[in-house]
Amino acid sequence: QVQLVESGGGLVQAGGSLRLSCAASRNIFRHAMGWYRQAPGKQRELVASISWSGRTDYVASVKGRFTISRDNAKNTVYLQMNSLKPEDTGVYYCNRDPATEYWGQGTQVTVSS
Repeated sequence: QVQLVESGGGLVQAGGSLRLSCAASRNIFRHAMGWYRQAPGKQRELVASISWSGRTDYVASVKGRFTISRDNAKNTVYLQMNSLKPEDTGVYYCNRDPATEYWGQGTQVTVSS
């Protein structure tokens, strides 16, 4: 199965920015990919997705602030997060959309108020 390694998280003040990266061990160009967020005490949710052709979709709470992109040559998916809010805090994972059972370790994003 494909292995996914997320990176780029950290601690940032509200209003700040972070760029997350997800490196896949195998070719992902045929698959829609997504970034998922698991906030403390909540279920994991899909916050951004990108089709194989580059069409993007976002959950309402991040629309206009987050941008998902992909580099198929590098088997990498990115999530640019701007104007971060405390409610964006959580562990961020990437996976296919719809998700498979194989998850990476995720990357922690903490936004302080």
